[in-house]
Amino acid sequence: MIVESSPPSPALPPVASGRDRLLNILATGLGTGYAPKAPGTFGSLLGPPLIWGVQAAGGTSPVWTLLLGTGFFLAGIPICNAGIRVLQLKDPPQVVFDEIAAFFWVFLLVPLNGLTAIGGFLLFRAFDILKPWPIRQVERLPRGLGIMADDAVAGLIAGGLLALIRQCFLAITHSS
Repeated sequence: MIVESSPPSPALPPVASGRDRLLNILATGLGTGYAPKAPGTFGSLLGPPLIWGVQAAGGTSPVWTLLLGTGFFLAGIPICNAGIRVLQLKDPPQVVFDEIAAFFWVFLLVPLNGLTAIGGFLLFRAFDILKPWPIRQVERLPRGLGIMADDAVAGLIAGGLLALIRQCFLAITHSS
């Protein structure tokens, strides 16, 4: 039976198989989702280093980022479904794979550097926590799809705003 919510568990739950164990490790962001406070924020800390590695390996091409982001999104649905199954909650706070994968959308149009990493992180967390329209609406999609979709939309909105801020900053600095 899946319950609506409960506080994060301090220890890993028992799992039935090696596959479930692996998926739970991925779903909980290598354990960052078990942080006693703000597990989504702790999980999100893995996003910028992941994007840094992606951009270092393949450049800042939006096509490269889009392809990998789509792959992470699609893989995240069964990963989050496994987290739901293992943790027996509708939307387990320990499942943070969605927060990590959202950074592909945050940095789709913006190269990662120290300043954009901080700005993108803060914008994403604000949209993910506040869940303005349409983020809250897509969160209602079923199971892993809803878990992944709300963060993808929050990432796209944060990324669009970050790109706009960056363009304005570049226009101001180039006109001086």
